[in-house]
Amino acid sequence: MPGARALALALALSLAPLAAPAVQPDEILADPALEARARAITAELRCVVCQAESIDDSNAEIARDLRLLVRERLTEGDSDAEVLAYVTDRYGEFVLFRPPFTWRNAALWLSGPLFLLLGAGLAFAYVRRRATAPAPPRPPLTPEERARIEALTSE
Repeated sequence: MPGARALALALALSLAPLAAPAVQPDEILADPALEARARAITAELRCVVCQAESIDDSNAEIARDLRLLVRERLTEGDSDAEVLAYVTDRYGEFVLFRPPFTWRNAALWLSGPLFLLLGAGLAFAYVRRRATAPAPPRPPLTPEERARIEALTSE
């Protein structure tokens, strides 16, 4: 099947550029340590347009602006926490891939485990009820079925 392999390879190679980070060469900081910090921070920030991508991976214009803002704040001497606080103050906790647990978002944090426990409890109750329930009564055989059984067993 060389044709199938070639097709799979062509598909993989055509999708490879989509996995590349969107950081442009003109955005990269000269100091490798600062650039590493910037990459760590931007990997934690969600693109407000794409929503499922970090601003490092997004090609949206606002993601580029946020990447530049993070690098600007770092070059001004802000700590990582200060940069994250600055961006969060401007865009809300939505931009954080891992928002902190607070009383305002407690329902979101707790709803997943709560629904998991609820589903497990319902499944357990259903299985337990089915295991202890008596088997339903079988309908009686029709005269034709009885005659057929008699014919099969008498041979």
